[in-house]
Amino acid sequence: MSDFQTPCPSCGAPVIFRIGSSIVTVCEFCKSVVARGDRKIEDLGKVADLVDTGSPLDVGLRGVYHGVPFELTGRAQLGHEAGGVWDEWYAAFGDGRWGWLAEAQGKFYLTFQHQLSEQALVPPLETLVLGQPVPAVSSAVSLIVAETGEAEALGAKGEIPYKLVPGETYYYADLSGPHGEFATLDYSEAQPMLFIGREVTLQDLGVADAKAPEREARRVAGLQLSCPQCAGPLELRAPDKSERVTCPNCGSLLNINGNKLEFLRVLDLKVRPIIPLGAVGELNGTTFMVIGFVLRSVVIDKKYFWEEYLLYEPRTGFRWLVRSDDHWNFVQTVSPGEVTSIGNSATYNGLRFRLFQDAAANVENVQGEFYWKVEVGESVAARDFVHPPYMLSLEASAAAGSTARRQKKGRQSARTVQTGEINWSFGTYIERSKIEKAFGVSGLPAPSTVAPNQLFPHKRVYKYWGIFLAAIILLGIILGVTAPRKKIFEQAFQLQPLKASDSTTPIFTDPIELRGGRNIRVSAQAPVDNAWLYLDGDFINEDTGLVQQFSLPVEYYHGVDDGESWSEGSNNPDVFLSAVPSGKYTLRLEVSWQNWAQPAAVTVRVEQGVPRLLNLFLAILVVSVIPVFTLIRHIGFEKRRWQDSNVTTSSSYSSASGSSDND
Repeated sequence: MSDFQTPCPSCGAPVIFRIGSSIVTVCEFCKSVVARGDRKIEDLGKVADLVDTGSPLDVGLRGVYHGVPFELTGRAQLGHEAGGVWDEWYAAFGDGRWGWLAEAQGKFYLTFQHQLSEQALVPPLETLVLGQPVPAVSSAVSLIVAETGEAEALGAKGEIPYKLVPGETYYYADLSGPHGEFATLDYSEAQPMLFIGREVTLQDLGVADAKAPEREARRVAGLQLSCPQCAGPLELRAPDKSERVTCPNCGSLLNINGNKLEFLRVLDLKVRPIIPLGAVGELNGTTFMVIGFVLRSVVIDKKYFWEEYLLYEPRTGFRWLVRSDDHWNFVQTVSPGEVTSIGNSATYNGLRFRLFQDAAANVENVQGEFYWKVEVGESVAARDFVHPPYMLSLEASAAAGSTARRQKKGRQSARTVQTGEINWSFGTYIERSKIEKAFGVSGLPAPSTVAPNQLFPHKRVYKYWGIFLAAIILLGIILGVTAPRKKIFEQAFQLQPLKASDSTTPIFTDPIELRGGRNIRVSAQAPVDNAWLYLDGDFINEDTGLVQQFSLPVEYYHGVDDGESWSEGSNNPDVFLSAVPSGKYTLRLEVSWQNWAQPAAVTVRVEQGVPRLLNLFLAILVVSVIPVFTLIRHIGFEKRRWQDSNVTTSSSYSSASGSSDND
């Protein structure tokens, strides 16, 4: 289809519709939004100038997504009810589709409109609950409510595929899936519109090297401005992304509106960040700058404080360093749909996390600059889940449920809605020494407590313990299978009654050939019943006279006490002797028994090379001494960890040898 050109109804300058399916275009001369309909050209009003957000994209940029070429034909800037701004780009695809490309905080979300039937059961906005699934909108993937909010059309440029009205507000709900899926429910019409897609990168769009003119013009380390309150100089280190900044000279909290600063109030700057603003450090292979500092608190039995340091790198975006009780965590945000939270547990990236703390988190002090309009006194519902060395944190903010008004086509409609959003973040415990090395600071306070997600420092002992145990057991099996077990001697003896109770019967055997380097097992079997028989023996080397002594009691008792049967002893005991030098040995036995006036019988057996379980047990005992002491310390460590939890139960901490920590 050829271009359609018409004079702007506001200023008369020519406006051109290059895409046949576009609905409006913005006049380049007077910023009027010009709409084309079936009968006439309509002026929908003037849009504000676009705020410089430092986006790498620009109208006219071309790319390819999943093999289909597209061109960015338009851009709109939408205002969040909390004061933030995000960009929405409109991509005309070669197959006739329109794509909505949202850009916020350095992330990109590409969605396409999904046609809903009039019978589609899209839930009303008022019924949506943050963090809960919305199964009606997609049968292919589970989507949860990540945010509900109100947006206002602020600025625009180029051609847009819907009737954008300057200043118009509408409600929306953003949905998140487990694998980067993203969807938006647009409640600007009587029948909600559904847009489904996913989070994408510039590489996915084939525009990895995109550099918009406005960004190229601002390739500086920061933006130098003056405080409107004290006229002191201050530098914006992330001018394209920041919404709030504090003046380091007078402590004023300032709103950022383009290149202008608006005074809000004076803050208390007595609290000093332990890592100074502007410090640069390398963490996980990326060089970040500290651009913001927040002091936050919770109240449980008393007020507890912690510090959050906002890190920024233009290509990577924002990260956080969190200091609590002098412990440190490196934190990044994750999509809400990637987390499954049920009761007191949450699952992320295949790991199960357990609830540690549930409380309201409050902002006590702010310094530096931030990508949202932070306020002292700001409060969110916060829940922390732990799986050492990781922590998964949920923050949910919501309005009180007031009556809001939506302006549409000259009409006003009132509805009571509760807007808000949930944010999940994933933290990794990081040693204090790494923070000192990264930012070139020294003397950071050492922690005196156990952090919620701190690894037990000696847990590697269990790994080596398991290795040694496995090796010992394997060696025992090998020795048991390959042992040169051999019977050397066996003989039954019939014994005549003794002359007195303290007398014995001597027995001498023929010479027995014993091999050196092999243990000796002597076993005896006698039909004793509630009686005993005792053998006192010697192996006597015929050549050297070496004597190896042993004793072997045979006793067996049994009976019934209080209706319960009992027994003790054995009528088939054995005794192990150490190896002796090879040679011929005479076995001498001195035998006595309890019923000495009666005859007795005993069978004696001699074996060599018999595996002994006692040796295996002793080896296991030796290698277990240090791990057992470590286990005792670990149990105490876990008790100290969970004593600071406000959701602790008797089962809140697992046994130290369990899976609560990772190596």
